[in-house]
Amino acid sequence: MNALERSIVHDMNLSEDGLLKIDWVKAHMPVLNRIKELFVKEQPFKGLKVAISLHLEAKTAYLAMVIQAGGAEVTITGSNPLSTQDAICAALVSEGITVYARYNPSEKEYKEYLMKTLDTEPDLIIDDGGDLVTLLHTERKELLTKVRGGAEETTTGILRLKAMEREAKLSFPMVAVNDAQCKYLFDNRYGTGQSVWDGINRTTNLVVAGKTVVVAGYGWCGKGVAMRAKGLGAQVIVTEVEAIKAIEAYMDGFTVLPMASAATVGDIFITVTGNQNVLDSQHYWLMKDGAILSNAGHFDVEVNIKALEAASVSHKTVRKNIEEYVMINGRKIYVLAEGRLVNLAAGDGHPVEIMDMTFALQALSLKYVNDNYKTLGKTVVGVPDETDELVARFKLDSLGLSIDELTSEQMVYLNSWTES
Repeated sequence: MNALERSIVHDMNLSEDGLLKIDWVKAHMPVLNRIKELFVKEQPFKGLKVAISLHLEAKTAYLAMVIQAGGAEVTITGSNPLSTQDAICAALVSEGITVYARYNPSEKEYKEYLMKTLDTEPDLIIDDGGDLVTLLHTERKELLTKVRGGAEETTTGILRLKAMEREAKLSFPMVAVNDAQCKYLFDNRYGTGQSVWDGINRTTNLVVAGKTVVVAGYGWCGKGVAMRAKGLGAQVIVTEVEAIKAIEAYMDGFTVLPMASAATVGDIFITVTGNQNVLDSQHYWLMKDGAILSNAGHFDVEVNIKALEAASVSHKTVRKNIEEYVMINGRKIYVLAEGRLVNLAAGDGHPVEIMDMTFALQALSLKYVNDNYKTLGKTVVGVPDETDELVARFKLDSLGLSIDELTSEQMVYLNSWTES
């Protein structure tokens, strides 16, 4: 069977619109374009099967096409029910890539698509949040011996992988792409910072200036969200569980409070922690009438929707991607995108130029695993420094920027322990 016969997508008639979107991102991803040129020449994945689970939108589609250009047979599915774009799915199928995905599938269908992606018996994987890896180690153990390794996109996924590694349960090497400097310094901070507010603003069409924004979590993603909120004119409160990050937020000029205190004054809440029940029943009773809740962590567990439903007398959709909950005390609380990733479920995700760097790391990390899987061990491994540096150099070139080089004397000085 060909890709069209194998795939499950919503409507192949949408392919032309999807291809236009892919062409747009391709024109703005110079780093990935250079890597594609290398892959076409070297064919690093020739004869191999690659399974991908990522947010299925245009930038991801182009990554899949770059890996395909490197000789791989690519199968892809979504990593979030509400971030999949049907036009992109159709476009990928038209390019010979097998797709199992559509926008807003049921939980049963979502898992079915993941399982079908694994049915291809992949040699390599790219994961986002750890769904493929988890299924491989639980329900699809018969495939483990064939998998050479893979790469993980997110903080949440890496936490799951490291837990598996600690328990000696991980069966193949996985590259922690999220821990590369060219990922977290730009994707997590600037990408999340901009795309979260793109999603909130287009969904609510409300002004941010003058409002009180509560950002839960001050990792790199939280820093970006807080910084952009400040730039939009908001008063920003940060909540944290780590003392050092709390001090950092304070010294960056933000108010630091426990969530119980922030809940009473916040207008817009954004969770960016990777943990569950960050906003919970005890907070809902304290919130203002009209408070808006959103999540920018990978899974839809940070805003406890079940607890909010239990505290409400009714709820309804009042605008696309906005659900209104009427509390027993009469106050209304609004949840964006069902508590899923607001920047992707209610927007187009990170800016193209940012994902150019992240997906360049993904492509090169996959090649690194394939080249070295026999010696890497069953561990979580970092992106090699030279790969991080190469992506940065390619990015500088694309921006028309140049930097200084150390002289031989300077290199000797930096590597010596005497002053002479």
